[in-house]
Amino acid sequence: MLMLRHCSKTRFLLPGTLLLLAGCRVGPKYVKPTVPAPPAYKEVAPDAYKSAVDGTTPSGMWKPAQPGDAMIKGKWWEIFKEPELNALEEQVNINNQNIAQYFQNFMAARAQVREARSNYYPTVGTAPSYSRSRSPGTLRGVSVANTSTSGTGTATGTVASSGSTSTELALPIDVSWEPDLWGRIRNEVREYQYAAQVSAADLENERLTEQADLAEYFFELRGQDALQDLYNQTVDLDKKTLELTKALVETGIDSQQQAEEAEITLHDAEEVAAGIAANRALYEHAIATLIGKPASSFSLPVRSLTATPPPIPIGVPSQLLQRRPDVAAAERTMAEANALIGFEKAAYYPTLSLTGSGGLESSMIQTLFTSPAFFWSLGASAAETIFDGGLRNATVAQYTAQFNSDIAGYKQTVLTAFEQVEDYLATLRVTSEQIVRQQKAIEAAERSLKLENVRYQTGVDPYVDVLDAQNTLLGDRQIQVGLRVSEMTAAIGLVQALGGGWDASQLPTPAGVTAKSTPGQVANTP
Repeated sequence: MLMLRHCSKTRFLLPGTLLLLAGCRVGPKYVKPTVPAPPAYKEVAPDAYKSAVDGTTPSGMWKPAQPGDAMIKGKWWEIFKEPELNALEEQVNINNQNIAQYFQNFMAARAQVREARSNYYPTVGTAPSYSRSRSPGTLRGVSVANTSTSGTGTATGTVASSGSTSTELALPIDVSWEPDLWGRIRNEVREYQYAAQVSAADLENERLTEQADLAEYFFELRGQDALQDLYNQTVDLDKKTLELTKALVETGIDSQQQAEEAEITLHDAEEVAAGIAANRALYEHAIATLIGKPASSFSLPVRSLTATPPPIPIGVPSQLLQRRPDVAAAERTMAEANALIGFEKAAYYPTLSLTGSGGLESSMIQTLFTSPAFFWSLGASAAETIFDGGLRNATVAQYTAQFNSDIAGYKQTVLTAFEQVEDYLATLRVTSEQIVRQQKAIEAAERSLKLENVRYQTGVDPYVDVLDAQNTLLGDRQIQVGLRVSEMTAAIGLVQALGGGWDASQLPTPAGVTAKSTPGQVANTP
């Protein structure tokens, strides 16, 4: 151990030298990779609205909000104007257990930053002690003079000593510190700060996923309610048709076979209606789980689907990189990997350890706090790996490859984001056009059914023609309900693909991840 002499030259030069060395930080500088963004979304271009059938845009077709409209902020689900959905979404933010799990992951990541920062400071310890001991007595030989009338002489015997008792009191203080000469600790702190940012972005991505799932399940459930209403009407109509057919059989106009067909049609409709109730229950149970309630204690009233997708402000593709939490997480993952390279490169350089000890030591409590009882020592040591069989080179190469992998992952995340937005824009555009054209098919099927009912009641056409017309109308209406549900879920998917109401300004800064309150929704999670 190298002892440091306490002299004026050392006192002034050592702090300056350490300060200079502490300013060094090895490792590559992080540069965020650029990903080219298209100037506009292809699926919102004017040509995308031209119909393949007649070259015009059908009225009632969904269109995005004008480019000048404000972006979605905060509670994005409110644009659908569904009070029930709004109330459910508020419960998701509070009671959803997946969100709670991601929040605790973020809190753990914050704690890791504080753990890494603790290495900036020296470690101070103490181990007070008290001991009292007694040494055993010893037996030693002695010579005794003997005088008598017959002469003189000596006698040898043994004498026992009482031994001794000693007391020792000690109050030592030990200090050790490893200066961050090459930025190893600083890179480690940055690594954990970036990891905490990744965790914060993952939390927001999970929150958005749970919110979007709830909205989709809500409109899926309302779609089941619409189907239930459709089949309830169908069952009522089939019952009336069966009664009419039986009456015609009694008058000899219809045959018993036609009555049997009418009864089969009724039972088929009743069976489908029962299955719809089961599907609705599944969506209701899923909603209960999302809002943190047992499925057995949660229910939603029956209401048919009446909502239509609102105009959604889309913005330009370059804004998407700042609006999606998964893109932010991928970018921060790269920064984390870059800091890890610097941490590993510091292993190429020597480490310096400074140690010191001091304290009080005495055999009596009365003299423990006096100057003669004080003791101290200072020391320094340096360590450098001379040969490691290529371990450091391999480790740096590993983390460099991981960094390059994260770059590819980031670019893939961005490409996927563009793809999802384009997908949902196309789905909304096409589905809304299908709904408009399907409505025309329903209107035609209704006219056909009315005509067939008249022809059947007057005996012109057989009942099988009425049955075909009924099935056609029922199928068209069922398709229409499915299209409306798909349109709503596509609108939710588009909002999710756009990042909901989140943007990168809500992500806590590297220095802010350990603050008691962090920006954005992260701090509002219980």
